[in-house]
Parts: sequence; structure tokens; C-alpha cells
Amino acid sequence: MPVKNPDMHGSAPDEAPVVLLLIDVINDLEFEGGAALLRQALPMADRLAALKRRAHASGIPAVYVNDNFGRWRSDLRAQLAHCLGDGVRGQPLVERLQPGPDDYFVLKPKHSGFFATTLDTLLKYLRTRTLILTGLTADNCVLFTASDAYLRDFHLVVPADCVASIDPEHTRQALDHMRRVLKADITPSTTLSMKKAA
Repeated sequence: MPVKNPDMHGSAPDEAPVVLLLIDVINDLEFEGGAALLRQALPMADRLAALKRRAHASGIPAVYVNDNFGRWRSDLRAQLAHCLGDGVRGQPLVERLQPGPDDYFVLKPKHSGFFATTLDTLLKYLRTRTLILTGLTADNCVLFTASDAYLRDFHLVVPADCVASIDPEHTRQALDHMRRVLKADITPSTTLSMKKAA
């Protein structure tokens, strides 16, 4: 369906056929299992930071899709300040993956990045066709977001080395499910072509 008013008043590119989603990476990891998740997340974060730089150089915008941790008044600045300044477990993760000035941020109340958020509206304005899904956790919020994206007919790319779960076996199972059921391309970021992703 054609967009009635395609102008987002300078707040987004005119068109972005491919968008990079960073799911729940602004995270204090202060919960049961957080220490185990951090061990898996730090190597993932280094690869994701490199992928984000490549995406930016290719004109692919990044959208941070982040949990509100039960606080509807939360915003990106408050969450960033907490994760970077309060000595929380997730600080080294957030230091590696801080948003840049050109990045977008969507607050989500539940597992899927699409549920009760503005993500759908943003992607429609951008005329996005392909989503590169990354972040935490592969077997939960990444999987739920990927499922909802598949139902909306997006082409999915889930770089296998840019997602993590508490248990590496759960990551493997989730990736297999997304590849098999959701038709996701799970090529690792180190060999993923930005042109191929489009």
C-alpha cells in the first residue's frame, strides 16, 4: 500500500531497503543468568560492533530495539546512563555497542520488537524489505522478533555470530529454527556481504 505521507520530516532516511536491528544490547544483565550471558555476549558484541560499522559505511541504518525492563518511563539516555555509570554487570557490553547519533531507538514492552512498538511504522516509512537481526537473546527476544518479522514478509538475516543466549546450545537451536522455519540467512557476519543482505 502506498505511503500517504512518506516525509518523516528529516528524522529518517528517505529509503532504507535493509535495516540492522540491535535487540536488547543496552542491558545491565543484572538478573539470574546474567553472568553466564555476559560470557557469551562479549565476543558477540565485538563482532556486532564491527558489523554495525560496515553497515553504517554501506548506508544501512541501525535501530536499537530495547526492553523497557518493566518501566514505561524508561528512555535510551536513562538506560545508557544506568548501564555505563552504575557499575552494572552489562557495562562492558554496552560500552562496545553504544548507539551513535544517527541511530534509532525503539522501546519494547515484551519479547518481540514489533509488539506494541513503533517499529512497524518506521520500517514502512523506510520501505524496508530486509532485516538483519542481532543481539540478545537468540532463543527469546531475537527469535520472537524474527517470527513477527517473518509474518510481515521481511527477508531475514540473522548472522550466527551476532546473537547470543545464556547457553550456546540454545543459540544453536534458535538459529536452526530461524534458518529452517523462518527462512533466515544465518551467514556469520565475517563473511556476510552487505550487498547480498539487500
